[in-house]
Amino acid sequence: MSRPTVLLIGGITHVQKEWQECSSFAELKTFAGTTRGEFLKQCEDGSYNDVVALYRSNESTSLTGPFDAELVGKLPQSLKYICHNGAGYDNIDITACTSRGIQVSSTPVAVNNATADIAIFLLLGALRRIHQPYASIRSSQWRGPSFQLGYDPQNKILGILGMGGIGREVAARARAFGMTIHYHNRSRLSPDLEKGAKYVSFEELIRTSDVLSLNCSLRKETVGIIGKREFEMMKQGVILINTARGRLIDEAALVEALDSGKVFSAGLDVYEEEPKVHEGLLNNPNVVLLPHIGTATFETQRNMELLVLENIKSAVEKGSLITQVPEQTSKEGR
Repeated sequence: MSRPTVLLIGGITHVQKEWQECSSFAELKTFAGTTRGEFLKQCEDGSYNDVVALYRSNESTSLTGPFDAELVGKLPQSLKYICHNGAGYDNIDITACTSRGIQVSSTPVAVNNATADIAIFLLLGALRRIHQPYASIRSSQWRGPSFQLGYDPQNKILGILGMGGIGREVAARARAFGMTIHYHNRSRLSPDLEKGAKYVSFEELIRTSDVLSLNCSLRKETVGIIGKREFEMMKQGVILINTARGRLIDEAALVEALDSGKVFSAGLDVYEEEPKVHEGLLNNPNVVLLPHIGTATFETQRNMELLVLENIKSAVEKGSLITQVPEQTSKEGR
């Protein structure tokens, strides 16, 4: 009886040895092309008709394009599992996969600590409006021409939109700074996961937060979830942090809110059309900007790759995924 075949799309950087060891339970193939057209052609000509599971990543989208309905429709009938390297998987059409009977996993657990650390870095930087003095001393201008006082985190309400693994790690770190945690999710967490955080409605979260951290996934329901209407509802001088996905925010509305002073400052690691960044954000000294580096640590990148391989092994040997996406399992986390 022939062994199942696993297909790798894109590179593996930190666990090459472990990938090769997967040959103990599966035949390993690698997509050697560089374009979507090549990948679709190889799917159509039967090159992957024996593939049961595949490894892809957000980075491999540059080779195949997104796993949208068109591409999913041309995947081999043998394929049952897509094991994705990335906490976010908005470049995979989950509905199309589900209708084809394809199960999808991502790497949420592996990214929690590094992403939460960056969220706190941005939160503290935004509270202090750190960009201008940071840039000024680098250009030998000491604190700069218009130094401004910032705010302490103590006793501020941190509103977390999306209290999944990353959101809970953000909350844990923020408690150490004396912040009060409010959160909104599609469903309320159990008390042992809440750890004293207050569950509130979406509108109450928007209205009451001193600092709002976006930690929810990007789905059609959450695209533009923070826009002009929401900014009008927020407290005067609110601070906005986003380490999730740029398209959660209407950036033009954010720029307007920053210019009006409604938003005191923002800390952003992700952008609506990245790598392009709205000029109104680039030119605003009250915004702390990072180039989507939330998971950019050696430990996290290795752990993400390992989790994909663990999902592949579980799929091939047990017929199930370890970290299957919530759209195909429960309805937890927004």
